Amino acid sequence: MIRRLLARFVPGLRSSEPGVYGPDEHPVRPEQVSAGARQVTRRLKEAGFKAFVVGGAVRDLMLGIRPKDFDIATDAHPEQVKPLFRRAFVIGRRFRLVHVHAGGEVVEVSTFRAAQADGAADEHGRLISDNVYGTQGEDAARRDFTINALYYDPETNEVWDYVGGVKDVRARRLKLIGPPVTRYREDPVRMLRAVRLAAKLGCRRRSRGCPGRPRPCCPCRSPCCCCRRRCC
Repeated sequence: MIRRLLARFVPGLRSSEPGVYGPDEHPVRPEQVSAGARQVTRRLKEAGFKAFVVGGAVRDLMLGIRPKDFDIATDAHPEQVKPLFRRAFVIGRRFRLVHVHAGGEVVEVSTFRAAQADGAADEHGRLISDNVYGTQGEDAARRDFTINALYYDPETNEVWDYVGGVKDVRARRLKLIGPPVTRYREDPVRMLRAVRLAAKLGCRRRSRGCPGRPRPCCPCRSPCCCCRRRCC
């Protein structure tokens, strides 16, 4: 109970039980998901696996924006996903994914991942490997922003939320999951993604104070760099 309470106030603290929002608690409808994505999630669930539309597509649908594409997250490993579809290809080295060709679209399927063990990052803290599989809750905690860590089930029309992303979407608040310095070191592109998302969605970044100079870890040392703020 204490952990569930903390998870409501500490971004990125994994909760073992997600908040599940039913059809009457969110604006997303199954017909808004592409036919290919619905086909992929249905096939994975028929095979006994979990399968959700995840990431930016769920965020955009919650905000009334038409997504450009749909990604699927599942507990099935790439080697288990590929045989389920006639045209599916395992790609990537750092991130092993499956591209499923469904009709005229390509649906990207990723396996739930967990936090990396020591040795998975280089001397600057950037991740060089990200193929440690985990639970759905662990997968949510390793994503970049809370609004990108939502899972939508087209069959039950439910949104699953482990990190408070639904509240942040409703408030148009951009909040980083986990310690900002560590997360920006893991993937410096997150700084650019934060600026792009804030501009695209009209989000405000959650600030926890703004030092007067860039942090020593900042890759670009720019006075306007996202690293200088404990934001998101």
